[in-house]
Amino acid sequence: MANFFPRWTNWLPLKIIICGGVLSVGVSAAVTYYFTNKYTNVGYQPNQPVPFPHDLHVSQLGMDCRYCHSFVEVAAHSNVPNTQVCMNCHAQVQKDNPKLAAVRTSWESGNLPIEWVQIHKTPDYVYFNHSVHVNRGVSCVSCHGRIDKMEVVQHENPLSMGWCIDCHRAPETALRPQKDVFNLGWQPQNVNVQDFIAKFGKPPGEESKDFSKVDALTQRQIGLTLKAKTSVNPPDTNCWGCHR
Repeated sequence: MANFFPRWTNWLPLKIIICGGVLSVGVSAAVTYYFTNKYTNVGYQPNQPVPFPHDLHVSQLGMDCRYCHSFVEVAAHSNVPNTQVCMNCHAQVQKDNPKLAAVRTSWESGNLPIEWVQIHKTPDYVYFNHSVHVNRGVSCVSCHGRIDKMEVVQHENPLSMGWCIDCHRAPETALRPQKDVFNLGWQPQNVNVQDFIAKFGKPPGEESKDFSKVDALTQRQIGLTLKAKTSVNPPDTNCWGCHR
Protein backbone atom coordinates (compact mmCIF):
# COMPACT_ATOMS: atom_id res chain seq x y z
CA MET A 1 0.00 0.00 0.00
CA ALA A 2 1.37 3.38 -1.02
CA ASN A 3 2.02 6.03 1.64
CA PHE A 4 -0.83 8.51 1.89
CA PHE A 5 1.48 11.39 2.94
CA PRO A 6 4.67 12.33 1.05
CA ARG A 7 7.96 11.47 2.73
CA TRP A 8 8.88 15.08 3.51
CA THR A 9 5.98 15.33 5.96
CA ASN A 10 7.87 13.05 8.34
CA TRP A 11 9.91 16.06 9.34
CA LEU A 12 6.93 18.45 9.59
CA PRO A 13 6.21 18.02 13.33
CA LEU A 14 9.86 18.66 14.18
CA LYS A 15 9.94 21.75 11.96
CA ILE A 16 6.77 23.08 13.58
CA ILE A 17 8.25 22.58 17.05
CA ILE A 18 11.51 24.34 16.10
CA CYS A 19 9.74 27.27 14.40
CA GLY A 20 7.35 27.60 17.34
CA GLY A 21 10.27 27.70 19.75
CA VAL A 22 12.13 30.34 17.74
CA LEU A 23 8.96 32.45 17.47
CA SER A 24 8.32 32.19 21.21
CA VAL A 25 11.88 33.27 22.02
CA GLY A 26 11.59 36.19 19.59
CA VAL A 27 8.30 37.39 21.03
CA SER A 28 9.59 37.05 24.59
CA ALA A 29 12.76 38.98 23.74
CA ALA A 30 10.78 41.75 22.02
CA VAL A 31 8.36 42.12 24.93
CA THR A 32 11.24 42.11 27.44
CA TYR A 33 13.17 44.75 25.48
CA TYR A 34 10.40 47.12 24.44
CA PHE A 35 7.95 46.85 27.34
CA THR A 36 10.26 47.07 30.32
CA ASN A 37 10.15 49.96 32.78
CA LYS A 38 12.75 51.76 30.68
CA TYR A 39 9.97 52.72 28.32
CA THR A 40 6.45 52.48 29.70
CA ASN A 41 6.37 51.85 33.44
CA VAL A 42 5.30 54.85 35.44
CA GLY A 43 7.38 55.04 38.59
CA TYR A 44 10.66 53.75 37.13
CA GLN A 45 13.27 55.29 39.44
CA PRO A 46 16.77 53.83 39.02
CA ASN A 47 19.72 54.60 41.25
CA GLN A 48 22.15 57.12 39.78
CA PRO A 49 25.93 57.14 40.28
CA VAL A 50 25.56 60.63 41.78
CA PRO A 51 22.43 61.68 43.70
CA PHE A 52 21.20 64.81 41.93
CA PRO A 53 18.20 66.34 43.72
CA HIS A 54 16.31 68.32 41.07
CA ASP A 55 14.10 69.91 43.70
CA LEU A 56 17.16 71.49 45.36
CA HIS A 57 18.82 72.68 42.17
CA VAL A 58 15.68 73.92 40.40
CA SER A 59 13.18 74.98 43.06
CA GLN A 60 15.59 76.23 45.72
CA LEU A 61 18.58 77.41 43.71
CA GLY A 62 16.56 78.54 40.69
CA MET A 63 18.59 76.74 38.03
CA ASP A 64 17.08 76.65 34.54
CA CYS A 65 16.62 73.24 32.86
CA ARG A 66 18.74 74.45 29.96
CA TYR A 67 21.84 74.95 32.09
CA CYS A 68 22.33 71.18 32.23
CA HIS A 69 20.22 70.09 29.25
CA SER A 70 21.68 72.70 26.93
CA PHE A 71 20.73 71.13 23.59
CA VAL A 72 17.00 70.73 24.26
CA GLU A 73 16.00 73.75 22.14
CA VAL A 74 18.23 73.00 19.16
CA ALA A 75 18.59 69.22 18.91
CA ALA A 76 16.41 66.15 18.59
CA HIS A 77 17.93 64.67 21.74
CA SER A 78 18.18 66.40 25.09
CA ASN A 79 21.75 65.95 26.27
CA VAL A 80 22.81 64.64 29.65
CA PRO A 81 25.25 67.11 31.29
CA ASN A 82 28.92 66.25 31.17
CA THR A 83 31.34 66.50 34.08
CA GLN A 84 32.42 70.02 33.14
CA VAL A 85 28.89 71.29 33.74
CA CYS A 86 28.87 69.78 37.23
CA MET A 87 32.31 71.14 38.05
CA ASN A 88 31.38 74.66 37.01
CA CYS A 89 29.75 74.84 40.43
CA HIS A 90 31.17 71.97 42.41
CA ALA A 91 34.80 72.92 41.95
CA GLN A 92 33.94 75.39 44.75
CA VAL A 93 30.53 74.41 46.16
CA GLN A 94 30.39 71.20 48.22
CA LYS A 95 33.67 70.18 46.59
CA ASP A 96 34.53 67.65 49.33
CA ASN A 97 31.06 66.14 49.66
CA PRO A 98 31.42 62.33 49.54
CA LYS A 99 28.23 62.12 47.46
CA LEU A 100 30.16 63.82 44.64
CA ALA A 101 33.01 61.30 44.59
CA ALA A 102 32.02 60.02 41.13
CA VAL A 103 32.06 63.58 39.78
CA ARG A 104 35.55 64.23 41.15
CA THR A 105 36.83 60.89 39.84
CA SER A 106 35.47 61.65 36.39
CA TRP A 107 36.98 65.13 36.44
CA GLU A 108 40.39 63.99 37.62
CA SER A 109 40.57 61.16 35.09
CA GLY A 110 40.01 63.55 32.21
CA ASN A 111 38.20 61.02 30.04
CA LEU A 112 36.01 58.89 32.32
CA PRO A 113 32.38 60.01 31.93
CA ILE A 114 29.80 59.75 34.68
CA GLU A 115 27.58 56.79 33.84
CA TRP A 116 24.17 58.40 34.28
CA VAL A 117 21.20 56.07 33.92
CA GLN A 118 18.81 57.41 31.29
CA ILE A 119 15.26 57.32 32.67
CA HIS A 120 13.14 58.71 29.85
CA LYS A 121 13.88 56.84 26.66
CA THR A 122 11.77 56.01 23.64
CA PRO A 123 12.26 52.69 21.81
CA ASP A 124 14.72 52.57 18.93
CA TYR A 125 11.92 52.52 16.38
CA VAL A 126 10.42 55.82 17.59
CA TYR A 127 11.54 59.24 16.38
CA PHE A 128 11.08 62.06 18.90
CA ASN A 129 12.46 65.56 18.44
CA HIS A 130 12.78 67.62 21.63
CA SER A 131 13.46 70.92 19.88
CA VAL A 132 10.30 70.69 17.77
CA HIS A 133 8.14 70.25 20.87
CA VAL A 134 9.65 72.88 23.17
CA ASN A 135 9.81 75.46 20.37
CA ARG A 136 6.10 75.04 19.76
CA GLY A 137 5.09 75.56 23.37
CA VAL A 138 5.19 72.07 24.90
CA SER A 139 6.76 72.24 28.35
CA CYS A 140 9.05 69.70 29.99
CA VAL A 141 6.20 69.13 32.47
CA SER A 142 3.93 67.64 29.81
CA CYS A 143 6.12 64.56 29.43
CA HIS A 144 8.38 64.51 32.48
CA GLY A 145 6.09 65.87 35.18
CA ARG A 146 7.17 68.31 37.90
CA ILE A 147 10.86 67.52 37.74
CA ASP A 148 11.49 70.60 39.88
CA LYS A 149 9.67 68.89 42.76
CA MET A 150 11.50 65.55 42.54
CA GLU A 151 14.36 64.70 44.86
CA VAL A 152 14.88 61.55 42.80
CA VAL A 153 13.65 61.70 39.21
CA GLN A 154 11.16 59.06 38.18
CA HIS A 155 9.25 58.07 35.07
CA GLU A 156 6.11 60.20 35.40
CA ASN A 157 4.16 59.29 32.24
CA PRO A 158 4.03 56.08 30.17
CA LEU A 159 5.30 57.68 26.92
CA SER A 160 3.42 54.94 25.09
CA MET A 161 2.15 55.26 21.53
CA GLY A 162 -1.43 55.77 22.70
CA TRP A 163 -0.35 58.41 25.20
CA CYS A 164 1.56 60.33 22.51
CA ILE A 165 -1.29 60.08 19.99
CA ASP A 166 -3.76 61.46 22.54
CA CYS A 167 -1.63 64.61 22.76
CA HIS A 168 -1.14 64.80 19.00
CA ARG A 169 -4.90 64.68 18.52
CA ALA A 170 -5.50 67.43 21.09
CA PRO A 171 -2.29 69.49 21.41
CA GLU A 172 -4.28 72.30 23.02
CA THR A 173 -4.13 70.32 26.28
CA ALA A 174 -0.36 70.87 26.47
CA LEU A 175 0.44 74.16 24.70
CA ARG A 176 1.53 77.22 26.65
CA PRO A 177 3.20 80.55 25.73
CA GLN A 178 6.75 80.02 24.51
CA LYS A 179 8.24 82.19 27.25
CA ASP A 180 6.80 79.84 29.88
CA VAL A 181 7.94 76.51 28.44
CA PHE A 182 10.71 76.20 31.04
CA ASN A 183 8.66 77.70 33.85
CA LEU A 184 7.65 74.39 35.38
CA GLY A 185 5.29 75.97 37.88
CA TRP A 186 3.25 77.78 35.22
CA GLN A 187 -0.54 77.58 35.43
CA PRO A 188 -3.18 78.85 32.95
CA GLN A 189 -4.58 81.22 35.56
CA ASN A 190 -1.19 82.98 35.69
CA VAL A 191 -1.74 84.36 32.18
CA ASN A 192 -2.76 88.00 31.92
CA VAL A 193 -5.91 87.77 29.82
CA GLN A 194 -5.65 91.15 28.12
CA ASP A 195 -1.95 90.83 27.31
CA PHE A 196 -2.47 87.34 25.93
CA ILE A 197 -5.38 88.36 23.67
CA ALA A 198 -3.52 91.45 22.47
CA LYS A 199 -0.62 89.23 21.37
CA PHE A 200 -2.33 86.07 20.14
CA GLY A 201 -5.98 87.00 19.62
CA LYS A 202 -9.15 85.52 21.06
CA PRO A 203 -9.74 81.76 21.29
CA PRO A 204 -11.19 80.23 18.09
CA GLY A 205 -14.99 80.25 18.17
CA GLU A 206 -15.07 82.97 20.82
CA GLU A 207 -14.16 85.97 18.66
CA SER A 208 -17.37 87.80 19.55
CA LYS A 209 -17.01 87.30 23.30
CA ASP A 210 -16.10 90.24 25.52
CA PHE A 211 -12.98 89.25 27.49
CA SER A 212 -12.52 92.64 29.17
CA LYS A 213 -13.93 91.35 32.44
CA VAL A 214 -12.59 87.79 32.24
CA ASP A 215 -10.09 87.11 35.03
CA ALA A 216 -8.50 83.94 33.66
CA LEU A 217 -8.37 81.72 30.60
CA THR A 218 -8.62 77.94 30.66
CA GLN A 219 -5.91 75.63 29.35
CA ARG A 220 -8.18 74.75 26.44
CA GLN A 221 -8.71 78.42 25.49
CA ILE A 222 -4.98 79.13 25.67
CA GLY A 223 -4.07 75.95 23.82
CA LEU A 224 -6.57 76.41 21.00
CA THR A 225 -5.45 80.00 20.51
CA LEU A 226 -1.78 79.07 20.33
CA LYS A 227 -2.56 76.08 18.12
CA ALA A 228 -4.26 78.34 15.57
CA LYS A 229 -1.75 81.18 15.88
CA THR A 230 1.35 79.02 15.42
CA SER A 231 -0.22 76.47 13.04
CA VAL A 232 0.42 73.48 15.30
CA ASN A 233 -0.73 70.38 13.43
CA PRO A 234 1.08 67.29 14.72
CA PRO A 235 0.70 63.98 12.86
CA ASP A 236 -1.85 61.73 14.53
CA THR A 237 -2.72 59.21 11.83
CA ASN A 238 0.38 59.08 9.62
CA CYS A 239 2.92 56.56 10.84
CA TRP A 240 5.82 58.50 9.31
CA GLY A 241 5.49 61.21 11.95
CA CYS A 242 7.09 59.03 14.63
CA HIS A 243 8.42 56.02 12.70
CA ARG A 244 11.03 57.11 10.15
